[in-house]
Order: sequence, then structure tokens, then C-alpha cells
Amino acid sequence: MDKISADVILDAKGLACPMPIVKTKKAINQLEPGKVLEVQATDKGSQADIKAWAESTGHQYLGTLEENGVLKHFLKKHTHDEADGKKYPHIASNDELKEKMEANESIVVLDVREAVEYASCHIPGAVSIPMGELDERADELRKDQDIFVICRTGNRSDLAAKKLKDKGFHNVFNVIPGMSKWTGETEGGQ
Repeated sequence: MDKISADVILDAKGLACPMPIVKTKKAINQLEPGKVLEVQATDKGSQADIKAWAESTGHQYLGTLEENGVLKHFLKKHTHDEADGKKYPHIASNDELKEKMEANESIVVLDVREAVEYASCHIPGAVSIPMGELDERADELRKDQDIFVICRTGNRSDLAAKKLKDKGFHNVFNVIPGMSKWTGETEGGQ
């Protein structure tokens, strides 16, 4: 990939997910349509996250260059009039998920956070497939199951739910607000 000229450079170095996406969203909202944003990040998961976010919101992902351990992601703001991508419409609250679990309903909890986040604290029995691995590993899930997708805040799980729907999964729910506010049982280190 040749050097891309960016109109705005965003420094997201040293930030862990979901902060590179949060900052990217704020920065791109301030750009004029058609302008290019360069996001500089050190979080290795940011490449898959930013690419997936761009695809789900209608912005154009131009690619990523790596220089001296810094990932430089290039995004072109969409030129149509949608300020932000549509949110995945099927959501469930943390309380709704907790009720289904307590009732022993046959559901799958899909945790799309990074492996280290999952290891530190997760819902018992949750399946761990990090967002960046979902394309390759979606076949580990059954399309006839009710799948409740969870991340830290509901942003990555929104992208993951859309991705699963596009792959033919119909009973998918984005859990909001996610692990950051989960009050149910957990496993993992503290």
C-alpha cells in the first residue's frame, strides 16, 4: 500500500479497546465528507475493530500501515448523509440476559472482547471469540441458536451482531450495556 495522504491525524497510541474506536468515531464525525482520517494506534486489535466499524458505518476503510510498532489506519468519511451507522436493532439488556440465564434457557453468550479481557472476567459458560476472529470462527456457532453477543460496552457487540446477521444468523441480540455494568455471576481473575 502506498503512502496515503490524511486530512486529519488522530493519536490513539497507548489506548486499549474500545477507546481507539470511540476516538475514531468522534474524530470522523467532525470531518467533512470525503476527507481521510489517519488513526495511529498501538492496540493490535484495533485493525480488525476499525475495519469492522468502518464497514458497518459506511465509511471506507483504506488500509493499515505499520511503522515502528504503530498501526496507521486510514479511513475515508462517507459522502452520503448518514452521520452514523445504523445500530443493530435487536438488543437485550444485561437484566434480560441474566433472567434468561437464571431460567436456564437454551442460549449462547458470545463474548467478543479480546482474550485477555475474557480471561480477567467473563460470564460463566460464555463462548470467547474476539471480534477480530469472528469472520474465521463464526462456523463454531449454530445458526439455530439464540445468541447474546456481549463486549465491554455494547459497541463491539453491535458490530459483531451485524456481522453474524449478515452471515445468516437470525436469533442474535446485542447485550447493552455489556460487561462494564454486568452484575451477574462471573468467572476469571479479578
